[in-house]
Amino acid sequence: MKYSKLKFLVSLALCFVTHSQAFEVKVKDNAGNPLSNAVVWLEGDLYRPKAEQVSDMFSMGQKDRAFTPHILVVPTGAKIEFPNFDSILHHVYSFSKPKPFELKLYKETPKSEIVFENNGVVELGCNIHDWMLGYILVVDSGYYALTDKQGRANIALSPSQIGKAQLHVWHERFEKLEASEQIEVHLSSHSQKETYKVKQSLMEAFDFAVDESDGYE
Repeated sequence: MKYSKLKFLVSLALCFVTHSQAFEVKVKDNAGNPLSNAVVWLEGDLYRPKAEQVSDMFSMGQKDRAFTPHILVVPTGAKIEFPNFDSILHHVYSFSKPKPFELKLYKETPKSEIVFENNGVVELGCNIHDWMLGYILVVDSGYYALTDKQGRANIALSPSQIGKAQLHVWHERFEKLEASEQIEVHLSSHSQKETYKVKQSLMEAFDFAVDESDGYE
């Protein structure tokens, strides 16, 4: 009985691997160089967030006086907690239109998570540590990824997710921070690749220098 159950689970896993496909996106800057930490996602009827994805708890922490992860991508309606892993106080806030909020000076983890109902870019700051900067990107999609140092990102799809889709690309150094760039792509039943070159110039990278003398030890 145990052997039969194990055999079934292995067959199920192999079936999933066999029937899943990878959509690889390579993002380049306007000079043709690989662009890391770009967010890519698919939009369309077949790519909306699943109920279990929305019900997951996401986390945007503060550690070593920095937001971690620096960029967090979540589906519309996601719940996010903001744990403080430092021994000092943090004061997290955002004035961004999709979700203005404020978590006043606190340690550890606030008791209530925050729900992000609206799509868009949420820029985070800390009133105590001016250099702390982070981003939450709320997307109407369950299929998203961040590019690596080679500018590549992989999105796993099922064979049923074929046809037209909108591929969105966003980067924190976009001059128009609140807007993604997008193109229409045609997804097939086979693994495929897409290269996207951003249209706008990128702003200089922000210097995340840590000031140790904050007075809130």
